[in-house]
Amino acid sequence: MDDVSQMKHASGIGRRPVLRGLLGGAAALGAPLGAPAVHAQEPVTLRYLGLGVNQSQAIAQRCKEETGITLEYTTGVHEDIVRRVVTQPSTFDLVDTDFSAVRQLMPSGNMAGIEVKRVKMAERIAPLFTRGEVAGRRIGDQGSAPKKTAFLTGVRSKGFATGPTEWMSLIPINCNGDTLGIRPDLIGRSIGSWAELLNPEFKGKAALVNSPSVGIMDAAMVAEAIGKVTYADKGNMTKAEIDATLGLMTEAKRAGQFRAFWSDFNESVNLMGSGETVIQSMWSPAVTKVRSQGIPCVFQPLKEGYRGWGLGLGIPRTLEGRKLDAAYDFINWFLSGWVGATLLRQGYYPSVPETARQQMEPYEWAYWMEGKPAERDVRSPAGVVVEKAGTVRDGGSYEQRMGRVACWNSVMDENAYLIRKWNEFIVA
Repeated sequence: MDDVSQMKHASGIGRRPVLRGLLGGAAALGAPLGAPAVHAQEPVTLRYLGLGVNQSQAIAQRCKEETGITLEYTTGVHEDIVRRVVTQPSTFDLVDTDFSAVRQLMPSGNMAGIEVKRVKMAERIAPLFTRGEVAGRRIGDQGSAPKKTAFLTGVRSKGFATGPTEWMSLIPINCNGDTLGIRPDLIGRSIGSWAELLNPEFKGKAALVNSPSVGIMDAAMVAEAIGKVTYADKGNMTKAEIDATLGLMTEAKRAGQFRAFWSDFNESVNLMGSGETVIQSMWSPAVTKVRSQGIPCVFQPLKEGYRGWGLGLGIPRTLEGRKLDAAYDFINWFLSGWVGATLLRQGYYPSVPETARQQMEPYEWAYWMEGKPAERDVRSPAGVVVEKAGTVRDGGSYEQRMGRVACWNSVMDENAYLIRKWNEFIVA
């Protein structure tokens, strides 16, 4: 990525242009972005707490080279990050987390609202995050859709605004629509529904992600698909709906349906790559990694749609002075193109697609974003061939995939009850 120059408010941009951009979606890019402004001041280190999706040595090295900022990574699962933010806000300088976590983080008072006018690319953030729209059409928003918790009423707000304001809880950085990963070579037939996760045909060969806010939504997609549970809003279940959903999953678990409940990216890759599982909750880049090993694996589009998620960068209220300025510099650098292109080559969708496009070859963009057959072999950020020429991305284009999101990772009103019942399910 290549631009951490002065913030927009320094050049006189005011509130109306910023909000007009957020309301109107991504604006057309003008001239190519300039070279990054490397810090001439004293060195600064940002302690970066995150889920690991957007953390890599390559990103840290590039950031250091182009901004002078050193990143010090701490990685944890969703529950670890929430606990750290709520109880130890002085132990990190940036948090990279799911928008589903925001309902737990902001009420603590430990997160500061992010000043939109200091975010250079705010006007170009995809409307999926700000309005819940793809190609001008509203998509499913059951669960913690980013638009529900993206905007705040002020810098110290503990609640959320109903539309765009000058303050955001997190600055969106990437998203995806998740579905089931399958081993077509070991299954030998087409898979078209979430219901297949509980098909006895795959007894002992299925897996589910072990995270209450994520796994419960996958479980709900399954329960709804097989007609066992009807939800008023599966993104905000009642206790009775939680009981019915996890009761179904517990019954399947005791019958031996599940091989595992995975907790991290590499575990999901190893399960599928080894053939221990043939169908499971999966993330797009995990499928890509399995395929990069020469093993058939498909990120399977399903008739009921995808479970969406969106990540963003947040700032703790304890940050001030030089580190606060550096945090905004890092956010601007992150959105300016190079990281977005790197993440897109792994299967994630960047929040500012246009800047990522400037850092990609036309054939790459056509494959990853437009759903067109690859004109040449498609390579990962490390240069490994992950798709052969002629391949079409699973699920097609960005509009086809994200346009079919049915629900999102969710933190519900009955979250404490859900966590207790989820833990009972896992140990049943």
